Amino acid sequence: MSVKGIVVEPQPLDNIVRSSGTVLASESVDLVTEAAGRIERIYFTEGGHVKKGDLLVKINDDDLQAQLKKTGLQIHLASEQERRQKKLFDKEGISREQYDISLNQLNTLKADRENLIASIRKREIRAPFDGIIGLRYVSEGGYVSQTTRIPSIQKVNPLKVDFAIPEKYAGKVSSGDIVQLTSDETKLQFTGTVYAVEPKIDPTTRTLQLRALCDNKSEKIFPGAYVQIELRLKAIVNALMVPTQAIIPVLKGQTVLVRKNGVVVSMPVTIGTRTASAVQITSGLSAGDTVVTTGIMQLRPGMPVTVTLK
Repeated sequence: MSVKGIVVEPQPLDNIVRSSGTVLASESVDLVTEAAGRIERIYFTEGGHVKKGDLLVKINDDDLQAQLKKTGLQIHLASEQERRQKKLFDKEGISREQYDISLNQLNTLKADRENLIASIRKREIRAPFDGIIGLRYVSEGGYVSQTTRIPSIQKVNPLKVDFAIPEKYAGKVSSGDIVQLTSDETKLQFTGTVYAVEPKIDPTTRTLQLRALCDNKSEKIFPGAYVQIELRLKAIVNALMVPTQAIIPVLKGQTVLVRKNGVVVSMPVTIGTRTASAVQITSGLSAGDTVVTTGIMQLRPGMPVTVTLK
């Protein structure tokens, strides 16, 4: 029987792993209040940019401000009292115990003031990082509690991308590897860099989870988007490649048909990286082997065969 085939020769191979992933904000949080109360003022605009530390929402704190003012007056009085007691103590006019009582009263009031200031800060919702504020679900004058949904804030530059690759590549990927991201919806392309690798294989999917970071200064891709990914690993210098149609799936793996001494021989092989038209053979073949690429369904091991090389 006459068929076509190729002679396997080592060749360089760009080691590209293709996968799909999900875009995540580099930072994301749903803003809530630490203390319940009535909203006095909203300072943000929906969909607008905010800077870290910007005041977004102010909860009414009139009662705390009054207590703070009262405590300030008490501290002033206690400070004067402590100053006079210190002078008397230095002249041995009072005991150490009497002076310590006045000093303790002053320090207690100062601690009360710090506690009030902390409580007042809890009535302020500030941006935890630079980002874009989302839609608001409250209005000025409304009552909010720790469970009330206010807005969310997303940091969209840079973006994180989560994706997984087969476990056979686990030893070949590392932080710093380059990924090419393509959005199916917008057709936009982005370049990212792997910066974190999950230190375990998922036992259910037999995949390794990776996370990449990509620039998004244009803000044209949003968290939650689905993207196609090409992960560029270290190039393989001497890869043995065969056409995809030469691979025969069998119960325990794959085989190829090879011509040896004029007859067909079935060779079990282990495959590696795939391209659009070829498959890398990592074991089972040697350079110089003649692999059959046509008439595979009609051939059987041991049949005489004539191979026309492509």
